[in-house]
Amino acid sequence: MEIFRVRIISFIFLLILTETLCSNAFGGSMKNEEDLKEGQNDIVNSISNYGEMKEDEWEMVQKRGNQFVVNEQPFYVNGFNTYWLMVFAADESTKGKVTDVFKQASSMGLTVCRTWAFNDGQWRALQKSPSVYDENVFKALDFVVSEAKKYKIRLILSLSNNWEAYGGKAQYVKWGKEAGLHNLTSDDDFFSHPTLRTYYKAHVKTVLNRVNTFTNITYKEDPTIFAWELMNEPRCNSDPSGDKLQDWIQEMAFHVKKIDPKHLVEVGLEGFYGPSTPQRVQFNPNTYAQQVGTDFIRNHLVLGIDFASVHMYADSWISQQISDTHIPFVKSWMEAHIEDAEKHLNMPVLLTEFGVSSKDPGYNSSYRDTLISTVYNTILNSTRKGGSGAGSLLWQVFPDGTDNMDDGYGIVFSKFTSTSSIVSLQSNRMKLFNSLCSSKCNWSCKKKNVLEKTLYHDEL
Repeated sequence: MEIFRVRIISFIFLLILTETLCSNAFGGSMKNEEDLKEGQNDIVNSISNYGEMKEDEWEMVQKRGNQFVVNEQPFYVNGFNTYWLMVFAADESTKGKVTDVFKQASSMGLTVCRTWAFNDGQWRALQKSPSVYDENVFKALDFVVSEAKKYKIRLILSLSNNWEAYGGKAQYVKWGKEAGLHNLTSDDDFFSHPTLRTYYKAHVKTVLNRVNTFTNITYKEDPTIFAWELMNEPRCNSDPSGDKLQDWIQEMAFHVKKIDPKHLVEVGLEGFYGPSTPQRVQFNPNTYAQQVGTDFIRNHLVLGIDFASVHMYADSWISQQISDTHIPFVKSWMEAHIEDAEKHLNMPVLLTEFGVSSKDPGYNSSYRDTLISTVYNTILNSTRKGGSGAGSLLWQVFPDGTDNMDDGYGIVFSKFTSTSSIVSLQSNRMKLFNSLCSSKCNWSCKKKNVLEKTLYHDEL
């Protein structure tokens, strides 16, 4: 009922807004009034139809050029991260928080969630040892996928971690040593040692072929899954040339696509520029960024990679002290990657993580709202031109009662009304555009004037 009320309110405000545009923005011209009236009716009908999506219309997200599409309609994203969903779903005492976060996100109009489909060898491990799984934890992941579908939220499922949290490449190396591979000297051997590659590929195969115990749908056939992510923030510091990581991406992208040609695949990169594009390293936040073995353009040119991923943490990369100088970096960082996705990659780009920590010196909620608004407006500047900026995912969203999990970046919508308003506004803008134009239309459709004024109206 709550979601239904939000839709009704959205329809009412759109009626009011387009009438205002009719009378004020166009000087009362009868022809323009009639055009806008027709556009107003189309807006209401389109969003109504979009909101009342039938079960058989819940189809795979696809890529057409530099856009995501569903049912031939654009699919621009306003989304979020909540990495711990599977772990919480594995315990009856916390399982309800999974439903809570999807319910809350849905009420805000968020349509994509990025979360972990891995937990290697640690507390509540999904994969207890290579190819040995805890069925109860797998059922917890099944529950996450089924709840996401219930609330019409699609999932980006990450398959491993660069960092030690939840196991990651360090756990794979540990498993290798336990199996007698004494020539392992670095966690980066994860990317190159054939046995460790075999471990990872077996995990991928198991997850993609999993039959959901709640829906009876195989993961690789489920449209609820937006995309597979090869790894969260892969880095290979031992090889600044980038060759070792590039070879791993090529092999694993092919492996995923061979098992599951239907879903989209992305690498999980932070977006640092590397040796193949020395003219772009100026956009990196620091000189260290070009020494971590990643290479934004080269890595995304791999066959089987469907869209680009970028992260953005000015407070981690530039300085922890909050500063107004961070905002220009946010804008230039995003614009550089959107431009590259258009000119060199011909694919969409998602800002799959961004945020600011409340633990930073000088932090205040007003700064966070400014940062989020800058991200959203940069996406809109691309969207309005039919560009590659396909959306963004906040890091990270929490339901009420999970304060103990907050790393400083957590947002509980019920506690931060100004932030909630900004997020909801962006969701409405994305939904409006997605509902009105076909994938072939971009911004050349006859509703362009109505859309431009509506999407940039701060009181949407």
